[in-house]
Amino acid sequence: MQGLADKVVIVAGGATGIGRGTAERLGAEGALVAIGDINLPGATATAERIAAAGGRAIAVEFDLSDEKSIVDLVQRTIDEFGAVHGLYNVGADLRPSNLGRDTTLLDTDMDVWQRTFEVNLFGYVRTIRTVLPHLLADGGGSIVNTSSGGSLGNDPMHVAYNASKAAINQLTRHVAVNWGAKGIRSNCVMPGYVIGELQIEQNDTALQEAFVTHGRTTRLGRPSDLASVVSFLLSDEAEWINGQTWYIGGGSHLRQ
Repeated sequence: MQGLADKVVIVAGGATGIGRGTAERLGAEGALVAIGDINLPGATATAERIAAAGGRAIAVEFDLSDEKSIVDLVQRTIDEFGAVHGLYNVGADLRPSNLGRDTTLLDTDMDVWQRTFEVNLFGYVRTIRTVLPHLLADGGGSIVNTSSGGSLGNDPMHVAYNASKAAINQLTRHVAVNWGAKGIRSNCVMPGYVIGELQIEQNDTALQEAFVTHGRTTRLGRPSDLASVVSFLLSDEAEWINGQTWYIGGGSHLRQ
């Protein structure tokens, strides 16, 4: 893949799952990767895997709900690598104590709404607001956000989660509309059902079978499926793609 070698990319949520897979793919493509996560041991393990494969990466503890830690993540990246050229937002609050209480509009408590938006949406607002001035000063750069197939409105549950992800779709377009002419590319991926560490632990076989049975695919998603697309969108090969939200889910949703 062209246009990733020596590019500095922050992966905001790279300890596990799609974030880890993408960080490793970026490292394999020659990017210099800063892995931020609230799970520092997991982020460190990802950085070590990249280094073992011949790449360069650092791990930084940060929290999407804590603006100071986001500023520190960006500054640590610049101190280590001298610049920042790209941002991949992939973090979310998926804890059972939060997502597990996120059901329907009538049954979801307001504290779940507040925590979900604080992390899933406002966290992305914070990371973009912090990184964007550096990208503009450098003449441009690429931002990729992670939404969800649930943002398309077919999930009867997880009302707060899906609403936050739909808002990320709009946030992505807002950035492209306002700063695309200044060299900023802003795109979004909407994963389908991807089997990461959390999904393996949950082992929801009924949901997994339903996804394959009612979808247009022969298997469930893998972190590598998203990693390849995100890496492409961050690379120079995608320099004419801006303001787009791509569903990556084996064709279970058909959309233009």
